[in-house]
Amino acid sequence: MDKAVVAVLFGGRSSEHSISSATAGGVLRAIDRERFDVIPIGITRDGAFVLEDDDPDKFALDPAHLPEVVDNGTRIVWPDSTLSRELKVSDDSGIRSLGDVDVVFPILHGRFGEDGTVQGFLELLDLPYVGAGLLMSAIGMDKHTTKSILRSAGVPVVPWITVTRRELDRDRDLWERRIRSLGLPVFVKPARAGSSVGVSKVSEWDGLQAALETAFAEDGTVLVEQAVVGREVECGVLQGRDGGAPRVSVAGEIVITGREFYDFDAKYLDAPGIDLVCPADLQPGELAEMQRIAARAFEAVGGEGLSRVDFFFTGTEFFVNEVNTMPGFTPISMFPTCWIASGMAYEDLISELVDLALER
Repeated sequence: MDKAVVAVLFGGRSSEHSISSATAGGVLRAIDRERFDVIPIGITRDGAFVLEDDDPDKFALDPAHLPEVVDNGTRIVWPDSTLSRELKVSDDSGIRSLGDVDVVFPILHGRFGEDGTVQGFLELLDLPYVGAGLLMSAIGMDKHTTKSILRSAGVPVVPWITVTRRELDRDRDLWERRIRSLGLPVFVKPARAGSSVGVSKVSEWDGLQAALETAFAEDGTVLVEQAVVGREVECGVLQGRDGGAPRVSVAGEIVITGREFYDFDAKYLDAPGIDLVCPADLQPGELAEMQRIAARAFEAVGGEGLSRVDFFFTGTEFFVNEVNTMPGFTPISMFPTCWIASGMAYEDLISELVDLALER
């Protein structure tokens, strides 16, 4: 049987460039080479599509080295119409063919990748791709839109206020009163960023302004969310096969032992103060309720590909915090960990995602 050709797309223009590159390293290492041929395509921080090295070690993540796609002078030439799936690369020696591609795996986090932009580009070329479609990606990237849709679907979410820089400048007193009505502590987040980039916890109101500025540095729209006292639990969701119901993994838990919250360093650089526990210690009825809500949230925002659904659990209620449409696949990421604990090996998870894309 001929191997399917998978173009792995990573890097990108967002602040999560290095995380995307590290995730790609994990996928390049684990993808089933007996079933798939791989074309690694990096996107530089300036948005150039380059042919990258098929070398997982090059994109390993550690505190001393954040992996990056650099401009090596090559350029990927995408198909010139929907009648072709041929990829080419140009360099100093000219243009050569890389052959036809069967599916694109956009391992892109953040803006210009996880937000529907690349998905729209691939739709224009009629190229199958892994993960959420254009609309689901756009919804999932915007925290305000996600929470609004989830609330409309009857999915419990944490109370929040959304404010733009323009609104805040126009009537600061009004917006500060609205924000203060949430009570302390609060979390301040950019509306369209991930990996905890730009997120701050505010425990005293005199820290609000600095937190807003940190978030506004990432996005012109910011969410201020009421902090929920409870456990942080997460689960992975996969689209069902042949029109079937979504599949939900066991739960994992983020146990905070010595940090303010689950920040960037803890997520990706294995910084101390956080323990990741999987499977989480939940009663069977609690896990079943969490999985039911996760599936409902997944379907509410579009129900395609995959997601990681993050919750706060008070002991009696589950509140959905976020729906991540392209969660990290780094060695310490929760999404693959939850599926491994559910009986699906890392390699099989990658194959399943590619097969879902080909089926769709």
